[in-house]
Amino acid sequence: MKNKAEIGDIEVNYDVVHRKIKYPRLEIKTGNLILILPQGYNNHQELIEKHKKWIYNKISIINSSNNKKLYNRTEEELKVLVESLVSDMVYQMGVIPGKIGFRKMKVRWGSCDRDGNLKFNKMMKYLPENLIKYIIFHEMAHLLEFGHNAIFWNIIKSKYPHYSHQEEELSTYYFAIINYHKTYQ
Repeated sequence: MKNKAEIGDIEVNYDVVHRKIKYPRLEIKTGNLILILPQGYNNHQELIEKHKKWIYNKISIINSSNNKKLYNRTEEELKVLVESLVSDMVYQMGVIPGKIGFRKMKVRWGSCDRDGNLKFNKMMKYLPENLIKYIIFHEMAHLLEFGHNAIFWNIIKSKYPHYSHQEEELSTYYFAIINYHKTYQ
């Protein structure tokens, strides 16, 4: 069921889904706000009010994605670029990854498994090089610290003191790429 809410100067469409869960949550993974609520929970207006700042920020990111310039590398060009940047970072970081692979991922830009193998999202081909470098650094930092704990984020901060800016840019590009694929693919 489609619903609407006014949050600041933005009209937000949202869906309500009831599931067998204990606590309500909000999701904006595909560009649409979804309220996932426990069975019998009907006060979704209160939930929206409580999280209106978060919703506003996320929807603003999605709306600003229309202004992003997408790069048009081939997958082979992406592969060459990533392998070159990984080689550079091996010396900078003092770590050696296992295999490097590429695949289409729904919500991640990359991953690092416990064996040190790195996988990167093929959709990185649309990103500017500075964000590709950030993703590679992020994944290679997992070779030093596997989890997303304070130690890991301190490693990220050593090169990207304002890493939240890169994370926000990646969110914006994510939605720009989704919109591009809806329109042109």
